[in-house]
Amino acid sequence: MPEGDSAGESIHGRPSAIGNFFKRLGQVYQSWLDKSTPFSAVRWAVTVILTAIYMLRVYILQGWYIVTYALGIYHLNLFIAFLSPKVDPSLLDDPDEGPELPTKQNEEFRPFIRRLPEFKFWHSATKGIIIAMICTFFEAFNVPVFWPILVMYFIMLFCITMKRQIKHMIKYRYLPFTHGKRTYRGKEDTAKTFAS
Repeated sequence: MPEGDSAGESIHGRPSAIGNFFKRLGQVYQSWLDKSTPFSAVRWAVTVILTAIYMLRVYILQGWYIVTYALGIYHLNLFIAFLSPKVDPSLLDDPDEGPELPTKQNEEFRPFIRRLPEFKFWHSATKGIIIAMICTFFEAFNVPVFWPILVMYFIMLFCITMKRQIKHMIKYRYLPFTHGKRTYRGKEDTAKTFAS
């Protein structure tokens, strides 16, 4: 490979200052994401605050309804992926092909694995809000529309989509939330250790 062909390298084969800057920026960003992983309540609180700031900005500016509608549709798609199992039971023809959800009381317990994990759901939702907020600084995204129609259309779309998702949950008997599920505990270790 000739010199300077790979991304982020200068003509002399050494990493460029710009490439180093973005590489370091990506490492710092990933470090902050890794540190925030165990704090789901704080992460979601920040996202709710960002959403409130965005909604307040749209209300005060009285515009950017198309951006808000697109953000709502994006969040709805993320939420549906969050509620859906990783392996859709309706697509499995052969029961030995992959994991399936238990359908009877005495079947083996298999945990619910989401198509979109909680952390990725939060990360994508937050990025969407930040991108929508950035769009409100550009007049090109302020397309004039009659916003009540968008609100009604979004409510209808939400109801239809959630009705279909709930029917799917009932048909294949899965619950995407852990609250209220039976928990299994193993026997406590009562063995005594012997001192030697």
